[in-house]
Amino acid sequence: MFRRVVRASKFRHVFGQAVKNDQCYDDIRVSRVTWDSSFCAVNTKFVAIIIEASGGGAFLVLPLLKTGRIDKAYPTVCGHTGPVLDIDWCPHNDHVIASGSEDCTVMVWQIPENGLVTPLAEPVVVLEGHSKRVGIVTWHPTARNILMSAGCDNLIIIWNVGTGEAMIQLEDMHPDVIFSACWSRNGALICTACKDKKIRVIDPRKEKIVAEKDKAHDGARPMRAIFLADGNIFTTGFSRMSERQLALWNPKSMEEPISVHELDTSNGVLLPFYDADTNVVYLCGKGDSSIRYFEITDEAPFVHYLNTFSSKEPQRGMGYMPKRGLDVNKCEIARFYKLHERKCEPIIMTVPRKSDLFQDDLYPDTAGPDCAIEAEDWFDGKNGEPILISLKNGYVPGKNRDLKVVKKSNVLEGKPAKKAENTSPAQSKASPHPCTQNEGKLEELLREVKSLRDLVTLQDRRIAKLEDQISKVAI
Repeated sequence: MFRRVVRASKFRHVFGQAVKNDQCYDDIRVSRVTWDSSFCAVNTKFVAIIIEASGGGAFLVLPLLKTGRIDKAYPTVCGHTGPVLDIDWCPHNDHVIASGSEDCTVMVWQIPENGLVTPLAEPVVVLEGHSKRVGIVTWHPTARNILMSAGCDNLIIIWNVGTGEAMIQLEDMHPDVIFSACWSRNGALICTACKDKKIRVIDPRKEKIVAEKDKAHDGARPMRAIFLADGNIFTTGFSRMSERQLALWNPKSMEEPISVHELDTSNGVLLPFYDADTNVVYLCGKGDSSIRYFEITDEAPFVHYLNTFSSKEPQRGMGYMPKRGLDVNKCEIARFYKLHERKCEPIIMTVPRKSDLFQDDLYPDTAGPDCAIEAEDWFDGKNGEPILISLKNGYVPGKNRDLKVVKKSNVLEGKPAKKAENTSPAQSKASPHPCTQNEGKLEELLREVKSLRDLVTLQDRRIAKLEDQISKVAI
């Protein structure tokens, strides 16, 4: 149906190519949990993969250049007591990652500059508020330290990670399991897909549903819904006859879809990955061995089929590289990290061009790593559009600051609790209460001293262990 129309598009000839074997990540025991998340998250420095782990939940964090066979003893992030279900890198700090687990908690981790050298079991902060397993975690696209989580308790919580608090709890909106939750481009709204077959658009700060569509897809299998750059919503789901569908909706009038298409009769859930700069959506079906891609435009039929990348092996999950991590010199417009049963294989999507010059039309300014507003501003009602950067000379990563968590003072001590506190002295504004400010600085110094003490203890243990090994070798 899609193939009959031939139309001019610079993305018509996009082709996918898997990298050579020596550039894959081998011998990884990818998680077997039956949960429809992507199991993989990627940024410009690391690839994180949820793996099988005995006695709890764990995920690997590998520097992008650490390809080849991964040692079974390679250190993992292993603080959860139940299997990890979802992970997401912070868009404003390439060393901070959040994870949601069957143990009902969300944890936020700080990854060292060059990756892990010892197992990481101590998160920066543990966010507790869900009563059942947490299957979705996703960071706010433009405000610092705001994280959304959704659990099987049908509850959505929006956290201020900088203070470790649950600021907004969206209860009684979803009568059943939430399949997906996505922020709008500026983070003012969220869009959810639920097992009750409804798509909802929610204003989280007003805690109200601003639009919803019942039976967006008639089938009983899981749906997915994402916001596009223009505010429209793209959904994937199943028809009553179990055919996989995709649809485009205008949240201002949800009665009828702008466009709806049927794909095939496979039963794998379609995971959509969206490039806001080029308006291309990539669909990766769980258990499929292909990636289909479509261009969204303002002209009918609105969703235009471009092409399909096919390979032999089915995919267990998929990671999607942010635009700033791509190689602009090779006209690379997308890169996926495909999970097999025992390995992770990068797949590069390229637009064929003869010129070696920078292609402005393929690389409009894209969202950079700087946040537009602070968490407190967002909770106070402000919005911020993504801060764009040019990729003309390639992306040069800046220095990431450590994530600092400032817990609120105990209300029982009689100190007035502020709505939210800033996460570092560099961000703090002039305060009318210098005592409170000094207390915050003192707490921060004490925390730094404690972390240094912990580091010294850890090094002492390692030295003792090495001395012990040396003495055994000498014997």
